[in-house]
Amino acid sequence: MTAPRGIEGLAKNEKSKLLADLKAKAQNRRERDGDEPAMLETAPVGPRAFDFSTMPQHKQLRMMAAAAELSGIANPFFHVHEGRAGATTLCGNRTLLNFASYNYLGLNGHPEVSAAAKAAIDRYGTTVSASRLVAGERPIHHELEMALARLHGTEDAVVFVSGHATNVSTIGHLMGPKDLILCDALSHNSIVEGTRMSGATRLMFAHNDLDALEEHLTRTRSRHERCLIVVEGLYSMDGDMPDLKRLVNIKRRHDAWLMVDEAHSAGVLGAHGRGLAEEQGVDPNEIEIWMGTLSKSFAAAGGYIAGSHALIEILKAGAPGFVFSVGFPPALAGAAIKSIELLEREPWRAQKIRTNAKLFLELCREAGLDTGTAINAAVVPVIIGDSTSAVMCANRLYEAGVNVLPIIFPAVPEKQARLRFFITAEHDEAQIRETVAIVDREIRQMRTEMPAWKRLAGGGWPASTPQRQDL
Repeated sequence: MTAPRGIEGLAKNEKSKLLADLKAKAQNRRERDGDEPAMLETAPVGPRAFDFSTMPQHKQLRMMAAAAELSGIANPFFHVHEGRAGATTLCGNRTLLNFASYNYLGLNGHPEVSAAAKAAIDRYGTTVSASRLVAGERPIHHELEMALARLHGTEDAVVFVSGHATNVSTIGHLMGPKDLILCDALSHNSIVEGTRMSGATRLMFAHNDLDALEEHLTRTRSRHERCLIVVEGLYSMDGDMPDLKRLVNIKRRHDAWLMVDEAHSAGVLGAHGRGLAEEQGVDPNEIEIWMGTLSKSFAAAGGYIAGSHALIEILKAGAPGFVFSVGFPPALAGAAIKSIELLEREPWRAQKIRTNAKLFLELCREAGLDTGTAINAAVVPVIIGDSTSAVMCANRLYEAGVNVLPIIFPAVPEKQARLRFFITAEHDEAQIRETVAIVDREIRQMRTEMPAWKRLAGGGWPASTPQRQDL
């Protein structure tokens, strides 16, 4: 039996037929259900704005949707959640075990956090109504930045209204066309976009391959004025971390700066949740730039940079994402400040994440599930293989009562498509054991039901059970 081709493998006439079939099905549904005409239909004759449905990106989306519909594969994204993101979530009238939210410390909805947000609104309103340089500066901003500096053990910090913009704006502002930036191959999109904005020469080194990093530096460092190495504290797709001590030695030898993105490691790594430096016993002041987000452990949104007074002064004076954006919202500042206070007061929250992740990882590996290079931290992938299988598996789990999302190409290589589990302090042992049992059951059933050609070809499923790794 011949394996079916993907969308790109279809001839032009086949693509046209696929779209025609989709339109016909949509029309039949509208006639049956009495729906209003779809936006796809031709607009009345006369002046009109540009029709974005003519763009290649939209046509590709429609073809993908058509292929999924004809294959009976539901869209696993954009499920509507009715309440707070916790260890469970409510979708419609169903309560599901929730592993798709990064409320790592379980502080979203905590009474003290919510009260702090409401108090900030009562005092400052819902917005500061200006850039902080103009008229948006408030005492609560300084209070939050001092709390973040205290958390990371640095002199100062600055908050941005967007986590993504924090990386883009900081890297783009500090580096220029005469400079060199070296990024881990699994760096977040915000890091990649920041290097693009800077105009600097960008080199990617294989994930956590510090030998490759050194080779790049030895060969190219002398050709550039400044050099920045960017890594993540806990990688959001694989759940592993870099060797920070060795990175510090490398950046010293090659006269480079080191930037660590702690979006997923602040509040998670270290005995007190202070991040990668605490986890690996490194003086945080050995690192030039600490970046983090407030949307994960700290029950808010936005991002921040922590470092020296001089670095923060440079960013406050010129980083576009700070200078040209409205000041940080008071409610989110209040929530983040209280979240940091609770972490400092209750370090058991960070420790509980590690305990839960260790159990989840052990159970997955006992079941023969491929968790890649994950450590016992907040992110644990279960690698499925091809994107279609990962989507189908996520849909099966949703129906079985587990909310977890697939990560598919191009976010990861096609044969590395996976389910990504976020482990939090709110999950309990029974929920973790039940979830792994459901995942194992659904994957086994799905593998049994796969077409013969896909089983013979490996079908995106690991060819053999991975060897157990030390936790």
